[in-house]
Amino acid sequence: MTQQDRTAVQYHKMTETPIPRLILSLAAPTILSMLITSIYNLADTFFVGRISTSASGAVGVVSSLMAIIQALGFMLGHGSGTIISRRLGSQDTHAATRFASTSFFTALAFGVVLAVVGLATLPDFMMLLGSTKTILPHACAYARPILLAAPLMISSLVMNNILRYEGKANLAMIGLVTGGLLNIALDPLFMFVLGLGTAGAGIATALSQTISFGILLYMFLRGKTVSQFRLSAVTREPREFLQILAGGAPSFGRQGLNSIGGMLLNIAARSYGDAAVAGMSIVSRIFMFILSVAIGVGQGLQPVASFNYGARKYHRVRQAAVFTLKAAFALLVVLIAVCWWNDENLIRLFRDDPAVTAVALPAFRYQCFAILLQPVIVVTNMTFQSVGKAGRATFLACCRQGVLYPADPCTAPGAGSCGRGALPAHCGRAHLLHFSALFAGLSAAAGADGQGRSVPCPGTAVMQL
Repeated sequence: MTQQDRTAVQYHKMTETPIPRLILSLAAPTILSMLITSIYNLADTFFVGRISTSASGAVGVVSSLMAIIQALGFMLGHGSGTIISRRLGSQDTHAATRFASTSFFTALAFGVVLAVVGLATLPDFMMLLGSTKTILPHACAYARPILLAAPLMISSLVMNNILRYEGKANLAMIGLVTGGLLNIALDPLFMFVLGLGTAGAGIATALSQTISFGILLYMFLRGKTVSQFRLSAVTREPREFLQILAGGAPSFGRQGLNSIGGMLLNIAARSYGDAAVAGMSIVSRIFMFILSVAIGVGQGLQPVASFNYGARKYHRVRQAAVFTLKAAFALLVVLIAVCWWNDENLIRLFRDDPAVTAVALPAFRYQCFAILLQPVIVVTNMTFQSVGKAGRATFLACCRQGVLYPADPCTAPGAGSCGRGALPAHCGRAHLLHFSALFAGLSAAAGADGQGRSVPCPGTAVMQL
């Protein structure tokens, strides 16, 4: 099949397939990828928790580093992906290759800069992210291999998102699932069999992500995609580079500010000791797993919204957003019900320490209520971003982590005055405040043109897409 034939087949699939079937076909591999990614994050938490409470706290500290890596990868991946999908919707394949090449090679460059700066300042960097002095040796050992692999990890996120926006979620799933399963298998090998401890978890993550990078790159080099990577195709136009950054700004806002929010929470928690840092880390990882379902369904929406917006089929954008909202809410209700009845057992699975449970259990219960707002939040933000409404999407994405989260006195420096019980309560409160803030975005959307009115659902995403 020629490149032109593949483009025609993909165009027909994205613009003619019934919305429920199309969303589910794209969401299923994405949900699986997100679940596997969350499972290997949980595996790191589980195995590191076998070492000590301080080691378990290191997982929460390095989570903020991972959020920085994801912020850069998602900014370039979503920023180029939304443009590529809309260009393919208007059947402009040359532009798709130009934006794909630009984002890929930029990701490699950003990753090198992050690795050099992070390794040169590693102890201070980990303290900035909220480490305590007793957690610091574990955090440095865990973070060092991850920083070395940062260029490949950021580039992998770019490739994964480009594949999804082209409507090839199955190919993206292969790379992510392989890396995730390999990480789960390598964790106990490096940590316990080879006796590397916390450093072994970092090495397992770095190695598995490197293999995932190779698999995803193979998809592009073997011509399985419409867009291609060519150094000669990298744009020389500052305007096009700025388009990528503007399109990815909502993702950068979500993940970059997520890193800052995690850092502030670690700093607030460390005044109560390592057990508080570990407890909040465990709750975050559990809910990252639960939320991955809503995000996975939302990621099935993104290429559909972008492609049909580019093809001027606005009614399909609206249908896709409404269907995704309903599907994500139904799945979350089931997951939350299961977790609610097993809350204490889930927490003790990762670290059986009464001091950790005392912090984690109330935070877990607050999150159970707050997370039910996420389908509205996720779907609306992803829809705005996918159709090129970057300003609205960025504003809404930044509301919680950039405004409401740090504005809470319990995550401000010196938050010890709030009292130990206020720390778990903060988790749910920020979600609820953020939900009310999204209606500012609706007011802006109400005055939009006919194309804007085709994007109906309120909300904004809290986490990474």
